[in-house]
Amino acid sequence: MRYIVGIDVGGTNVVVGVVAEDGSEAVGVVSEPTLPEQGPDAVVERIVKLARASMAKAKGREIAGVGIGSPGPLDTKSGVVLLTPNLGWTNMPLRDRIAQALDLPATLDNDANCAIFGEWWRGAARGVDHVVGLTIGTGIGGGIILGGKIYHGASDVAGELGHMTINANGRRCKCGNDGCLEAYASGPAIAARAVEGIEAGADTTLPQYVRGDLSKLTAQVIYEAANDGDPYALEVVRETAVLLGAGVANIVNIFNPQVVVICGGVTLAGDKLFVPLISEVKRRAFKPAVDVCRIVPGSLPGTAGVYGAAAVFIQRTWGQV
Repeated sequence: MRYIVGIDVGGTNVVVGVVAEDGSEAVGVVSEPTLPEQGPDAVVERIVKLARASMAKAKGREIAGVGIGSPGPLDTKSGVVLLTPNLGWTNMPLRDRIAQALDLPATLDNDANCAIFGEWWRGAARGVDHVVGLTIGTGIGGGIILGGKIYHGASDVAGELGHMTINANGRRCKCGNDGCLEAYASGPAIAARAVEGIEAGADTTLPQYVRGDLSKLTAQVIYEAANDGDPYALEVVRETAVLLGAGVANIVNIFNPQVVVICGGVTLAGDKLFVPLISEVKRRAFKPAVDVCRIVPGSLPGTAGVYGAAAVFIQRTWGQV
């Protein structure tokens, strides 16, 4: 059995694991903070160090290559990251730098594409042909799987679903546009919306969770407070569900997928998010499209991108997964 090193480079963390060719296991999974503020060279060194640590844990297994998932936009053919708002990179030859350091062939794809491909291969979207997914974390990414293959579009930019406009005159997004879904429903945006309400006088226990330091308020803390029954936190989660529901309804109407999979920390909100989200999709999208579509949380928390990056290498190198 051949194995592939799967590398998932996120805005917050880098996760690496060694994945079996048939997807039956991921061994030696290791993770560290990305720390992009230290610059691209330091991040590449960290990625290589983690990959070597993961390979050491997987000793005795035949390692055939490396699959890398990175925030984009990027050029998959040349292996170059063109621009990453959340990492601050431009024209970074990430694939070749990692391939040379590890002395292994490598592939590069968008990190969100990889996460959704991983969920299609081994996770919540197994067994169907048409899947669209959102990855919600530092930003919002997306992936489109049509006929068992990642759809890249004409210039590798397909799937940037976090940058669909849901409010034409809305919040400014890091990408420079106004009103992107990411500017409302990414982890930092959820926290920012909650802080605005608290500063405007909302009655809530949320400040107690962060000892009064609102700069420490995260989406995860809001989900925790919602699960504890805080009415304002529940309101923030419901608003987030409505915003995401508008975005998912667009996806359902445009792509008519069998599964929409939602990955990332947002899934910790559970039914308090998914029940109103699904009802919003039903309200907005065409019934024949809604009737055939399951909207589900990802089932590979932390490793979907690792599995998917490995699967990209397998498909591009050996033809099928």
